[in-house]
Amino acid sequence: MTKEQIISQIRETGIVPVIRSDSKDEARRLITAILAGGISIFEVTMTVPNAVSLIDSLVGDFGDKAIIGAGTVLDVEAAQDCMAAGAQFIVSPVLNLKVIELCRSKNISVFPGALTPTEIVAAWEAGADVVKIFPAYAVGGANYLKAIKTPLPQIELMPTGGVTLLTMGDFIRAGAIAVGVGSDLVDVKAIRAGESEKITNMARGFVKAVGDARLFINGKTVSAE
Repeated sequence: MTKEQIISQIRETGIVPVIRSDSKDEARRLITAILAGGISIFEVTMTVPNAVSLIDSLVGDFGDKAIIGAGTVLDVEAAQDCMAAGAQFIVSPVLNLKVIELCRSKNISVFPGALTPTEIVAAWEAGADVVKIFPAYAVGGANYLKAIKTPLPQIELMPTGGVTLLTMGDFIRAGAIAVGVGSDLVDVKAIRAGESEKITNMARGFVKAVGDARLFINGKTVSAE
């Protein structure tokens, strides 16, 4: 799948589950449950034990069903390891220009983190495909995103941090290409309790919420086609 196809799929789905767990087995079960709910894009963070090995095995297990990316990538060395393992996109909570340069040279989608308008524009001008707004909820949530999009409509933004089923529609209506979702969807406690169906149902809820939000954008009802 090309970089353009991956970004198109992320835009269409509108949801990037952020996988954090204590083991490879938990991560696999989380992804399986979310896949069953209709979401096929996953960000595996480098905070997961043996994350690079996990990415490699997940690409092998789910490569024909899901897009597997790497998150919390802080430096060039980690980015290189993740790409070698098969990560199809790179996400970071920070702005590292060298990571953006590396990803561009390898034709890999890169979503660096930024917060202020200056950081956001710097990331975009450096070649970011999407700019991750983090931590989104802590600085005003969807209202902050809407304020940023007004002068910078050309920049693709993906808010992450505190996004829930109740708030994600606001982010989509504010102009987000997609949202990064953590514990509200990636429910490790449910997996440990054997309640994978709870996660699947939540994934379905997120998919519906994206669709509903896109029917009403900028105060106008738009076609679902």
